[in-house]
Amino acid sequence: MTHSKFSTIMRSILLLALLCIPTLRAEDAAPVSAKELAARLSANIQDGTSSVRIKMDIRTPADGPKTTLQLQIKARRTKAGTDVVYQVLYPKERKGESILLRRSGDRAASGSVFTLPDSLRPIAASQMKDAVFGSDLAYADLIENFFGWENQTIAGAETVDKVPCQILDSKPGNNDHSIYGRVRSWVDVKRLVTLRVEKYSESGQLLRRIDTTRVAEDDTDRKVAASLMVRRAGQESITEIEGSKSRHDVTLPDSDFTPEGLRALSAQGK
Repeated sequence: MTHSKFSTIMRSILLLALLCIPTLRAEDAAPVSAKELAARLSANIQDGTSSVRIKMDIRTPADGPKTTLQLQIKARRTKAGTDVVYQVLYPKERKGESILLRRSGDRAASGSVFTLPDSLRPIAASQMKDAVFGSDLAYADLIENFFGWENQTIAGAETVDKVPCQILDSKPGNNDHSIYGRVRSWVDVKRLVTLRVEKYSESGQLLRRIDTTRVAEDDTDRKVAASLMVRRAGQESITEIEGSKSRHDVTLPDSDFTPEGLRALSAQGK
């Protein structure tokens, strides 16, 4: 074989290899369609039973003194519905304060709040805008899965903290109950982590912005948003959230996710 023929064959092999490599990478990469991207993000949220501890720092104003809460979150998240309990572990004078939120199928979310010393009141669908423990989060932010909404579109691409992101627009359909009219997410498709979320009213007004400040691996070796910063439009306050000690596939009794169960959890914590 002549040197010329050998060089021609090698160039052909290299060209074929270069053509094949992007194809293989595209198959392994995160999806490019909005529906598929949203479905994968939704599946990550619907991760069964879990228990997580978080620290919540609330500052009003943003550069002022902070209120620190340590919370335990218990959750059951599936396609059929979601149950979550947030309970204060610290400070001592607030230990036992709890929030229960439940959503089943296409029904609107509802829940209960337990406050010390022994007050238990329901949370109606109209109260989903109310603040969580005085923070910049609303009850709806704890229970809604906007990646599961009917309407999902790609609104472009943008870099967040030097990470290329796809911008996913989520809008509720007729059966999707929400206090928001649209949610825009900046998604790191390589790690399948949301780095920024903006939530808007039905009229298009920005209501909340949530920035991911730290990405880490949870107990299942999955990349997750481990630290968050929450701001409300027009407000001087800021809420910072840091997660730790996550556990999945834990055994959680049904009684934990009932209004009376909040009282029992409070009694156990004393």
